[in-house]
Amino acid sequence: MISGAAAIGVTVTALGMVLTPGPNMMYLVSRSIGQGRVAGWISLVGTEVGFVVYVMMANLGLAIVFVAVPWLYIGFKAAGAAYLAYLAWQALRPGGRGLFETREIPRDSAAKLFRMGLLTNLLNPKAVVMYLALIPQFIDPRRGHIVEQGFVLGGLHIAVSTTVNALIVLAAGAIAGFLAARPRWVVWQRRVTGTLLGTVAVLLAREVPARARV
Repeated sequence: MISGAAAIGVTVTALGMVLTPGPNMMYLVSRSIGQGRVAGWISLVGTEVGFVVYVMMANLGLAIVFVAVPWLYIGFKAAGAAYLAYLAWQALRPGGRGLFETREIPRDSAAKLFRMGLLTNLLNPKAVVMYLALIPQFIDPRRGHIVEQGFVLGGLHIAVSTTVNALIVLAAGAIAGFLAARPRWVVWQRRVTGTLLGTVAVLLAREVPARARV
């Protein structure tokens, strides 16, 4: 139904996006370190359900809302850029915390962990871009079954995202312990994370005026 090139393209794109620090990674790591792996797993389920929602939107025509109401899409982009910029500042500012540094956080119920994971992903600008802008580029109308292609490609992205994020949940505690014994590594981890977050924020922010003019 889909070509090998399309499958590879979506896989590589999904890997690039899921490995770039963003709201989902920040939330999963914080919960896995602060409340344990079970909390991380529950949060992960919430984030992946968010991806399923976007797959349904993109392939059942509900994404037309973003075309009919363009300011809504622009708002998503602007809010996402601002949030990523805030996360970058939190990592880079003097006395800031890195992605894998331990911290005290309130212990939330399973329902709240799931709900926050879901909301974090639904408001994640990377998810919007992935399903409304990138995946459609890999759909080939000549192969027919456009909706089915969209679901297959969306499912492939979810599989990649779930695998990588599950590994992050598993490794978060070990990485936190490793960094705790190496203060200099913590500093560089903060700098790298903050720089990546800031770069993504700038790239998203640059797209907002262009979308607004359209």
